Amino acid sequence: MAVTKRAVHIGAGKIGRGFVGQFLVASGYELTFVDVDDRVVSALNDAGRFVVHEVGEQPVEHLVHGFRALSSKTDRERVVRAIADADVVTTAVGARTLPLVAPVIAEGLAARAPERGDVTVVACENAFNATDSLHASIRRAPILEDRHVAAVFANCAIDRIVPDQSGVLGQSGGLDVVLEPFYEWVIERTPFADSQAEPPQIDGVTWVDDLQPFVERKLYTVNTAHATAAYHGFVRGIRLIREALEDREVRAEVDGVLAETTALLVAKHGFDPAEHARYVAANLTRIANPLLPDTTARVGRNPLRKLGRRERFIGPAAQLAERGMPVGHLLGAVRVALAFDDENDPESIELHALLRSGATAHALTEILTGLVESHPLFPAVRGVVAEVLETQPADV
Repeated sequence: MAVTKRAVHIGAGKIGRGFVGQFLVASGYELTFVDVDDRVVSALNDAGRFVVHEVGEQPVEHLVHGFRALSSKTDRERVVRAIADADVVTTAVGARTLPLVAPVIAEGLAARAPERGDVTVVACENAFNATDSLHASIRRAPILEDRHVAAVFANCAIDRIVPDQSGVLGQSGGLDVVLEPFYEWVIERTPFADSQAEPPQIDGVTWVDDLQPFVERKLYTVNTAHATAAYHGFVRGIRLIREALEDREVRAEVDGVLAETTALLVAKHGFDPAEHARYVAANLTRIANPLLPDTTARVGRNPLRKLGRRERFIGPAAQLAERGMPVGHLLGAVRVALAFDDENDPESIELHALLRSGATAHALTEILTGLVESHPLFPAVRGVVAEVLETQPADV
């Protein structure tokens, strides 16, 4: 009798369905999607299928079926049981949401039978060491106090552009996903050293011993360039990312930040300069793909997270400043990120409330970026924040 491999994926959004979920199903896992949106859960169960459309020179369609979906609000007991029986648990909910999904994962781990062995947990989020953050939240759950956790927590780096899906209906009631052919899913192997479990077999995954070079190469190239194009384009009234990259001034800023991050990556990780130049060029082509009509508003959303200490601007700029290397274009990207003002994005609204709050540039630099006053980058960022504050009316 064949052994059934079971996976639970939390977060049935575009990345959850079109990337992580598709790969788990293709790898032979009996997949359970978990989501907080009952409408998405019902749609998945009613349709029983959806199509992932890869758009490029040679379009490909992947039919995804053989899954079930559960609501974390109304089916909590079944979700806990699914996690307790799983071989793999993944998430794609957004880094800030991880503390909210940690309790149900903790319940599932507490209910796990000893003979099941260790489950592999991977947070597939666009953030640095997201699985470590999830693990910390899970360990704080009272139900796991002083208990052995039968799990291996492995960080990963994911890379795939999934644009705004407006108008994508397909044959699956709005569940179809359109994305680019390129992908990268890299997971660290080292956490398995202390476990009897082996890294699970998942199609498309690359297992590595040192994840940091891959994380930083992707974050400081793809995400930095993407966000730079978005923010510089948005403040100039440009709607599409590809149109922003066609603008001479925006392209100069994108090339500028990539020159700075390239200098860091080559110096820190020893990447071959010629090979890395090809990586940069290939990713600029990806970002400008005319078949992925991504918008500056979508890519620019969540500016508070993107201004974070380990994120795409401050992360590389801080390390460059520590080495005494140039950061001028990265500071320019921070300036336009602070000017990103989209009434449809909650973080943008929160950001501008902070800028109008009357707080000093010094205080806001600490709040927004996590930099401490003694860091060599702090004075330059504080200067940028001060310039932006001069354009902000104070709340009364």
